[in-house]
Formats: sequence, structure tokens, C-alpha cells
Amino acid sequence: MLKILVGSKNPVKINAAKTIFQQYFPEQEIHCEGCHAPSGVPDQPLGELDTRLGAQNRVDYLKAHFDADFYCAMEGGAAKFDYGAATFAFVVIANKQHSSVSRSCNLPLPEKIYSALEQGEELGHVMDRVFNTTNIKQKGGAIGLLTNNLATRESSYTQALTLAMAPFIHSELYS
Repeated sequence: MLKILVGSKNPVKINAAKTIFQQYFPEQEIHCEGCHAPSGVPDQPLGELDTRLGAQNRVDYLKAHFDADFYCAMEGGAAKFDYGAATFAFVVIANKQHSSVSRSCNLPLPEKIYSALEQGEELGHVMDRVFNTTNIKQKGGAIGLLTNNLATRESSYTQALTLAMAPFIHSELYS
């Protein structure tokens, strides 16, 4: 049995991690659970550095406090790039020997939504207000709302986690 700890109690993040580990290790029984792990960054990180640091801090916390085969964390953030504002996520996967960082795709954000983030609001709360939804961050997320659910928060995490697993699956190439 593989024990996977996710640095969040959010079911979207837990499901994404469980899906990936089941795909990479189909012969194994997967026990995947979410744990509170502080990010050490603002609730709505702005910029790639804080977003990546939030995911790394969560994994570091899990490794220091729990025993598992793999630790993973996903941190959603937003930034303004020269081509416009976007939201994205960083993911970190680690075991006792190695760590891997990956990043999701960018979802372009409307300027009025990014402005609310700059004022200190969290993306999920802004999206709930704009789209009249409730707790969208534990469902399809902003990406689901803005793509008519052709992509979701979970699918974005799933893709980034899939990529972050490459150094574990082909460790001989990454050592």
C-alpha cells in the first residue's frame, strides 16, 4: 500500500493526487489523505515565487510531521504577466529522497477579477460573487467557470501532478 499525504483538506486536491498515483501505480492500493499543512504565504498568493513557496512549505510541513511514501501539495496563485493576468498552480511532490516541482497551465483572468485579488480577496470568493456560486474552489474552480467546465481545477492539478511525477518514474535520468 502506498500512503500519499496531500497538504490540504480540499477534496479537489485530494482527488487529483489520488487519481495520479492510481494511474502511475495501478498494481498498488493507494491510501490518499488530506492534512492541514500551512502554506506560509497569503491565502491568495500573487506571483510565481509566493505560489511555488506555498506548495513547497506545505510539503516541508508534511515531511516534518508525518510518515508517508509520498507528500504532495498544490498551491493556486495568480500573477500579472506582460500579456495579461492569469491564475495557475504550482505543485510539489516529494518522497524521503527526492522532490519535484511542476506548474499548471495559465488561465487568463479578466482584469476586474485580478484587481480584486490585488485588493486582498481570494480568487474563489471573487468567482463565487461574480458567478453567483458557493464554494467554487472545492468544485470546478475559476477554471471551470471560465471554460464552461471544459477544464476544471482538478484537471489542472491532475496535469501538473502528472508532469511532476516524471523524476520519480524515471529516477535514473534525473539523478
